[in-house]
Formats: sequence, structure tokens, C-alpha cells
Amino acid sequence: MNNIPQTSYGILQQNRIGSAFDEAVEQIRHLGFAIIDSGLAEPELLGISEEFNRIRESYVQSYGESALRNLNEFHTIRSPLTQGSEIFLALALNENLLSVLEALILGKFILNQQNGVINPPQETYSQNAWHRDLPYQHFVSSTPLAINALFCVDDFTVDNGATLVLPASHKAEAFPSSNYINKNALQVEAKAGSFILLDCMTFHSGGYNKTHSARRAVNHVYTIPYFKQQINIPMNMGAANLPDQAKEILGFKYVEPTSITDYLSKRAGKAY
Repeated sequence: MNNIPQTSYGILQQNRIGSAFDEAVEQIRHLGFAIIDSGLAEPELLGISEEFNRIRESYVQSYGESALRNLNEFHTIRSPLTQGSEIFLALALNENLLSVLEALILGKFILNQQNGVINPPQETYSQNAWHRDLPYQHFVSSTPLAINALFCVDDFTVDNGATLVLPASHKAEAFPSSNYINKNALQVEAKAGSFILLDCMTFHSGGYNKTHSARRAVNHVYTIPYFKQQINIPMNMGAANLPDQAKEILGFKYVEPTSITDYLSKRAGKAY
């Protein structure tokens, strides 16, 4: 039985929700996280899964398993959209995702990074620790400066190490005490094809994968343009066939000027 009161009094202001996206926006503002559907059909999800495996194999061949393990990078694929993958580019520009980002981040935003993330079976990995996706930062802001969008390539379950979050931790500067974490941490289960969205100042962690299969995801971080990209996307992909909105989100408009002439040219609207 639902014992939550459905009436109220003394209320002068209330948020109005018109869609599932509005609900996600409200939840992220208050709790720091939410889940949305990407809107992708089953064949598209299968294509992402296959492309993830293809890129992973190529990535390990290019950079070497031993070298990646020594760097604690073996379970990460850096910047897959710059490796000639139209599928990963489309994922970063997903319409449902952009609708929520436009409501959350005031003004312009860019893709700061895109990384494939693998939660290996029955072993620890780099994301299996509490962190913010703006690491080493202890501040709060009245509106999000950055949003984390974790695309679930596979189902996220308790058994395979679904992401844990500390609700509303984006509203406090300090990392909570161990007792607080143990009492308040939540594990977020989500179906393949979902985006788990977090305010980047929300503390979160990958869980321990107790199964015998890897759990895969593609993490995106979108920020206001004042943050530099993890890897310079415009320097690593062509812009000739990109529409203007894609160029802006991928950071082509915000590349640091290389000279005064370059700066003035950009101010005049002559260069991308």
C-alpha cells in the first residue's frame, strides 16, 4: 500500500513534470542521479555491443596488453569516437541524452571525454573506488557544471557490479564518513540501452562483478566549455561531414587559439 501523502498545504511553488526527461532533470538536481532510455532499438544495441568488442580488440593490439595493464588502463578504451567509429559518435550525440543535458547545463556544453569501461569478472578495476567525475574537487555549484552519462552496453545488475551512488552528495564539499556511506549508498540497476546520468560532483563507484562475464559501458562527460577535454577531440577527427551542432558539442568551436591572429579570426567567426 502506498502511504505517501498525495495532498499538501502551504505550498507556493512546485515543479511541473511534463515528460520522463523532465522527471530525470528534477531527480538529478535533487539527488544527483537518474536513468533515461536512449531510445535505441534492439538492432542498434546489438551494433553497439559488436562495435565495442571490435574497438576493444583493436585498441589492445595498438597499445599492448602489458603496457595498458602497467598503466592500470587495460579495462578502459579511451576516446572510441575518434577511432573511426560512427556508432560511438552517434552515441555521444544521442537525442534523448542531449534533451536532458540542454535542460541541466545552462548555456553551452561540450563533450569532455568518451571512454569505454569494462568491469571485469571477479577482480577489481580502476573505477571500483568512490570518486567524482571531476576528481580532486571539493566545491558545490547551484547548477551543474558537468554531467556524467554512462551508457549501459550490458544490463547493470547487483551481481555484475552496477554503479553505486551516494544520493545528493553533489551538494556537499567533503566526502562523507564511512558510516554514512555504508548507510546511504545505493546501487543503480539499469537495462542495456539506458543512460545512467549523474551530476559529476555526485560521488559514485563501480561495484564488484561477481559473475563470470564482463559488464561493459560507455562513459561520457559533458562540461561547460571552460573545462579542457581529456583528449583533444577536434585534433583527432575530421569535421567536414559534421553538422554545426555536432561540431559545437565535440568542441570544434572551443579549441584554444594558437596565436593572436587565430584568436581574432575566431572572434570574427571565420574559423572552426
